[in-house]
Amino acid sequence: MIATTSAALPPVASPTVTDAKRRVLDQLKHSGPNTVPTLAAELGLTQPAIRQHLQALKANGLTDSSRGAPAGRGRPAVRWALTALAQELFPDRHADLTVELIQAMRESVGEAGVNAVIAARAGHQIEAYRERLATKDGLKDRVEALADQRSREGYMAEVQTDAGSDSAGGFLLIEHHCPICDAAAECQGLCAGELDVFRGALGPEVEVERIEHLLSDGDRCVYRISPTT
Repeated sequence: MIATTSAALPPVASPTVTDAKRRVLDQLKHSGPNTVPTLAAELGLTQPAIRQHLQALKANGLTDSSRGAPAGRGRPAVRWALTALAQELFPDRHADLTVELIQAMRESVGEAGVNAVIAARAGHQIEAYRERLATKDGLKDRVEALADQRSREGYMAEVQTDAGSDSAGGFLLIEHHCPICDAAAECQGLCAGELDVFRGALGPEVEVERIEHLLSDGDRCVYRISPTT
């Protein structure tokens, strides 16, 4: 049996948005923070209907409200705006752009040039991870700190004790999501570099082995991390 040693995975929201609520979101995206009366006029809806939609969207973490600076007598108007989560509902071509850039680099500087860029990126990652782990004592704390950092980068990482390993004190670093999956599929060096990054960050006293790979028909990426002594 494998026991989980890290905190619960960060939630991933995928709220269902009706056509009417989508119109409200689109309008806020177009106009920026706005008041209920203005939104009602722009969308041809009643103010109570707009308030109902905004409150429902707020419950899903998609909108928030605040009062602006006073502009004369009376209380400043409440203005509604999209949250960072709502931005995920709009088209995003970051993945496409990354793949296009990799292809362009390959055409311009060749595979060796692409590999040099990947190596430079890996070096920066190792330095940043080492700094993050520097204050942690023990392999468990270091691996959990690494998982926390990876989750911040979008990998939905967690740590489990490795009950199936022959080496005592081992752990599994499990990444349930790959935010650079399209880029990694285009450039296998990105995935190959992950092992070097983890090994470099955790140090020579630790062995790191990938035992499951998302791009090799796995459901996720899993790394076995164990002490060498």
